[in-house]
Amino acid sequence: MTAATHSPLFPQTPDTADAVLEGLDPEQREVATALHGPVCVLAGAGTGKTRAITHRIAYGVRAGILQPSSVLAVTFTNRAAGEMRGRLRQLGAGGVQARTFHSAALRQLQYFWPKAIGGPMPRLVDRKIQLVADAAAACRIRLDRGELRDVTGEIEWCKVTQTVPADYPFAAVKAGRETPRDPAEIAQLYSAYEDVKRDRAVIDFEDVLLLTVAVLQDRQDVADQVRSQYQHFVVDEYQDVSPLQQRLLELWLGDRDNLCVVGDASQTIYSFTGATPDHLLDFRTRHPGATVVKLVRDYRSTPQVVHLANGLLAQARGRAADHRLELISQRAPGPEPVYAEYPDEPAEAEGAARRIRELMASGVRASEIAVLFRTNSQSETYEQALADAGVPYQLRGAERFFDRPEVRKAGIALRAAARFGGNDSLLDDAVDLPSQVRAVLSGEGWTTEPPAGSGAVRERWESLAALVNLAQDFSAARPGATLSDLVAELDERAGAQHAPTVEGVTLASLHSAKGLEWDVVFLVGVAEGMMPITYAKTDEQIEEERRLLYVGVTRARQHLHVSWALSRSPGGRANRRPSRFLDGLRPGSASTTAGRAAAGGPGGVERGFTSRPGVTPRRRQRTVARCRVCGRTLTDAGEMKLMRCEDCPSDMDEGLYERLREWRAVQAQRSGQPAYCVFTDKTLMAIAEAAPDDEGELTRIPGVGRRKLNRYGADVLAICAGQEPGGEEVED
Repeated sequence: MTAATHSPLFPQTPDTADAVLEGLDPEQREVATALHGPVCVLAGAGTGKTRAITHRIAYGVRAGILQPSSVLAVTFTNRAAGEMRGRLRQLGAGGVQARTFHSAALRQLQYFWPKAIGGPMPRLVDRKIQLVADAAAACRIRLDRGELRDVTGEIEWCKVTQTVPADYPFAAVKAGRETPRDPAEIAQLYSAYEDVKRDRAVIDFEDVLLLTVAVLQDRQDVADQVRSQYQHFVVDEYQDVSPLQQRLLELWLGDRDNLCVVGDASQTIYSFTGATPDHLLDFRTRHPGATVVKLVRDYRSTPQVVHLANGLLAQARGRAADHRLELISQRAPGPEPVYAEYPDEPAEAEGAARRIRELMASGVRASEIAVLFRTNSQSETYEQALADAGVPYQLRGAERFFDRPEVRKAGIALRAAARFGGNDSLLDDAVDLPSQVRAVLSGEGWTTEPPAGSGAVRERWESLAALVNLAQDFSAARPGATLSDLVAELDERAGAQHAPTVEGVTLASLHSAKGLEWDVVFLVGVAEGMMPITYAKTDEQIEEERRLLYVGVTRARQHLHVSWALSRSPGGRANRRPSRFLDGLRPGSASTTAGRAAAGGPGGVERGFTSRPGVTPRRRQRTVARCRVCGRTLTDAGEMKLMRCEDCPSDMDEGLYERLREWRAVQAQRSGQPAYCVFTDKTLMAIAEAAPDDEGELTRIPGVGRRKLNRYGADVLAICAGQEPGGEEVED
């Protein structure tokens, strides 16, 4: 068996069409060989749906039944489209178009604009918020930042559901939407937003779909040309299709039925954006002769994780629940899910960080661990806890891998070496592709052994090491590959944001975790008010929250930790309860309201976290955090740390802030950790604004806990007093 056989990223290309089918289970094979007419694949989490549909396309191409250029595969993220293109290339079907709905529509719109509309095409804007703010100003309506974000979301919902401004008030009531402002005001803002765009000759992402639909509807010659190009369509994540995307798909198809859709109604978690599972659930009604295949063999998760996932859906109600898939794990048994209760959120975060350190010490890689939460505002507590524990982490949705400075520089160096490698003495002794890459990247800071600690130097090394590992996998799959071939692969991955793995625990919201998986998953904050979220009022909204938790559970391959906190902050009122979704599933709970009031039970539940040793929890009413400048209620975690709105005037001592930053850099260097592990920028700003005189004032600043007070308090107070740590006066 060759090394390439073991490479998960770059498997060997099958020699024949029949070889494409090897290794598929009976249901996946049925999908792969169903090449004609409408096909509906109902695929549960972890059942290999991407494998099934990419092998379907590749089998059709390799068997001569499908022409690569006649196939259009669409999905919902650039990452998923990039992964699909990569798999198709490895299966010998590299000419197939795999794109997002927006990417495919934009390509067509740009091509047909001169013919169908004429003149220059309007500029595409990345973000709507500033345009919405300008529209609000034109209407003399004042919106704060939260309202700006919410109104922008309403405008996006209108466009994907094809709702015009005049119809918004009625449509919002019918859909049961919680509107951030009076519906009539939002309709006015929506209309003004469209005027602003028109005046500035710009379009947004939803316009790309709307304009493409309009062109295909109005110009039969354009529609005929598109349909002659694309004969076969595959749609992944079909449960997430919006009415506008469905309309575009229908126009692409025309009167043909060569369509394969793949989805799972139990993973519908984006209805707030206009997504609906109705198109998936109604597929057999629209296409009575459709081939329907169910994928229920779960290759991702252990039977214990699958049992919990099935249990969650067994309690569900509604149309999507009526079509739920009962998963059957194909993996060996693993540990039972662990349930943990904590007195407050910081204790919950510290507990997760402590357990993560234990897992890493036992050999689990940081990149195989994830902490998933309901809202992005929960992230900061876990960032702080992991930083305090010295655990490296990466934020899902933060700086992209290919945008990192060290990765950009490495790409330039590899491209130069590929072009002028014959004149580079570094490559003289490099006999194969991996050794060539190691030789080039050694000049960028890569070494055979990682640097000590977990600071910025280690982070840069991890990025370069990910490129080295990628080169090894690429070379194993393509033994004759050159440096130029690898550079082309990197360019392809950069375009799709298909990054190699970077070591670090992943912090992500449940929504952004869709489509990903880890060996170990921590589901945190699984309490009433957060899961389901407080503003989920209707039965449909509650059920979507249940599906969101189901998505979180099914991200775990082996270890699953579920936790909740009884109060938000230390000493706060312990009035929270575990999520109702866990009733009857976690040990010691019953599937009743009375059971929900019980605090856990034996077997699989970590107990004893409800109070700290020697400390009697104080019960006090939680105070509302308000800006100390304007008095506005604060909800953003960063603003709460500053104790003021981001936009309110700061009375920060700039000199003090710079001295604190210099001191922090020294501390970080000594400990071999990133600077934020000492104190985050927001905490330093808060200290520089408060200039505390004693420990009492210092501990009132969010981000300065007892551990950091003991470790750094004397130094910080000395700096605030105008002294060097150690007692010497600072010269002005």
